Amino acid sequence: QVQLVESGGGLVQAGGSLRLSCAASGRTISGYAMGWFRQAPGKQRDFIAVSWSGGITHSADSVKGRFTISRDSAKNMVYLQMDSLKAEDTAVYYCAAAAYVTSSYTYAASYPYWGQGTQVTVSS
Repeated sequence: QVQLVESGGGLVQAGGSLRLSCAASGRTISGYAMGWFRQAPGKQRDFIAVSWSGGITHSADSVKGRFTISRDSAKNMVYLQMDSLKAEDTAVYYCAAAAYVTSSYTYAASYPYWGQGTQVTVSS
């Protein structure tokens, strides 16, 4: 079992930055695919970015160039640096983990472990 706890959300003005953190416990994240998703009210949970233990990352087109995922396996932490924030980035942001995911990494159902989420609100 992997337990995940997100932090770092809050209220920020458009154009600003936030850094989300995800603290993992129970298992080392080495070997796990670690993802970030977000869900706005009334909408589905959308993929943002994923990091594999080999250093490979992938981001959704909507955040490419603005958001950066990173991990510190020694600290069992995953981060999401969010720059140039827009009002449409407002959502609850979730950290997720999967021991094995390949081509289906953009699907929330591919990740069995989830944090409780952290709210990000971007004012325009």
